Amino acid sequence: MHVGIDPMLARRALRWREQPYFLVIPDRLNVAPGGFGKCTNSRHAEFSQAFLDSVVATDITLKYQNRLRRQKGRSVTREQLEENQIPLYFIAVIGAAIGGLLTPGWSQSLAALITPCIAVLMYAMFLQIPFLDIRQGLRDRRFISALLLANFVLIPLLVWAITLGLASHPAILVGALLVLLTPCIDYVVVFTHIGKGDSKLTLAATPVLLLLQLVLLPVYLAFMLGSESGVVISISPFVEAFVFLIALPLVLAVLTSAGAKRSQVVSKWNDVWAWMPVPAMAAVLVVVIASQIANVVNDIDKLLPVIPVYIGFMLLAPVVGALAARIFQLPAITARSVAFSASTRNSLVVLPLALALPEDIRALAAAAVITQTLIELISELIYVRAIPAFIWRCAG
Repeated sequence: MHVGIDPMLARRALRWREQPYFLVIPDRLNVAPGGFGKCTNSRHAEFSQAFLDSVVATDITLKYQNRLRRQKGRSVTREQLEENQIPLYFIAVIGAAIGGLLTPGWSQSLAALITPCIAVLMYAMFLQIPFLDIRQGLRDRRFISALLLANFVLIPLLVWAITLGLASHPAILVGALLVLLTPCIDYVVVFTHIGKGDSKLTLAATPVLLLLQLVLLPVYLAFMLGSESGVVISISPFVEAFVFLIALPLVLAVLTSAGAKRSQVVSKWNDVWAWMPVPAMAAVLVVVIASQIANVVNDIDKLLPVIPVYIGFMLLAPVVGALAARIFQLPAITARSVAFSASTRNSLVVLPLALALPEDIRALAAAAVITQTLIELISELIYVRAIPAFIWRCAG
């Protein structure tokens, strides 16, 4: 027999059971403090037991719902952090720029923290990804095809077109080509996740992107630099970046996720790190911008010709990614991944490449790379809102 009980009535009934008087309910059924008294017939007995069961069950349900509300209250705090990450990042960018300009000597010492901070960010991000699904990424041939078309055919054509005006500035041309021709293999995963793309597929594609840019970058440079094509490019910074920024954080994240299923301590560790992607990204922004902003400001007059190139790339690259995704008829979530990959460059990885260039062009080429980094970081803050809306309309 089922008896529906109003939650407020249930609370009162449970309190009444503890009071030293009888509770009178319909049909003159008496309920004593210790439970139900004698009933005059089986119908009353059946009703009394059903009433008590319903009251107790309702009390348990209410306690469970209150527990869920408390848990939801804690998760809302984390959701609020994620929802307000864009203002937080803008504050980090502005504060780092001001600090880097006011204390250039101290701020430049932060450059040594760039790689560790990105590694921490990637570890925090990888912990949020279900790795069992990653092996499906490379099986998505349409996604991989769109990704390769965007990054190694359409984007190089775009870069060649928008850098034609830099022919008389060989140092910044080399820096611009280095950074714009190499798709990102690290924090693009983070921004793809924030921007409602498929970060699992992006992560699965990073080894492919790395290998192809190692092979094709010298080819692109030989074609686009012309007489400057004798510049020597070392692959060791690429390999080091993949090991320390992708492979090592990835392995540690997999081990942590596996250990969380067997150990409460590791599980709590995992829960704490679920809060870390936003603070870690803010830390990366602070370290990169604070350590490099003074160099850019000192050479700003020489860097002016490349700034319109970077702004043009910022505006056109997402469109190129969306076009490649549309050619292969990708759904919105994977189309966003392609757009983020096409728009996000390997700036932090190619900076050591620029610093390894011949001495006569080294400083300005590195400053050109850093300038792109600063513009890109600001661009990403726009992309995480603009790309989901743009791709949604295109898909619709």
